[in-house]
Amino acid sequence: MLITKRFHTFRQETRDEFSACTAPLLALPQVQKLEACAHHVHYTRLGHSLDVAYLSFCIAKLTGCDAISCARGGLLHDMFYRDDAEGAKLDHMKNHPKEALENARAVCTLNPIEEDIILKHMWLINPDMPKYKESFIVTIVDKICAVRERFFGISRLRSHTRRRRLAAVLQVSKII
Repeated sequence: MLITKRFHTFRQETRDEFSACTAPLLALPQVQKLEACAHHVHYTRLGHSLDVAYLSFCIAKLTGCDAISCARGGLLHDMFYRDDAEGAKLDHMKNHPKEALENARAVCTLNPIEEDIILKHMWLINPDMPKYKESFIVTIVDKICAVRERFFGISRLRSHTRRRRLAAVLQVSKII
């Protein structure tokens, strides 16, 4: 019983911290615009980015890494506005991190870890290896989420959970 209570407390605290550090970004119209971009079959680019950001944040917290940079970098790692049909091209997969970094820099100030996360999240397709542990976390989580989205689609539960998470984060942004 005590372990269950600690887990629920950790989970709620994690959600609150995640919401607090991503709310200012999610309130930006440029970031909200990602909800209109198709990504990985049945996902939106914002939905994918939120999943990557949240899972990366949790892993970073558990491993003692910079969780806030993981959340922010994960949220902005695919900040480009082209159709997903173009995303299947290898040339696009190699070049979209640069476009995402330019777009992210245009809307907020990034620290070196966040910049590295955005620029190098396509490692293995691009030869540039991530410089920070946080970049590795987001890169690996991005690949896991992409495989899950492409090959397993989206369930109504996941869609509902993500919408609730987005609504909770946006609600926090109104409070701050």
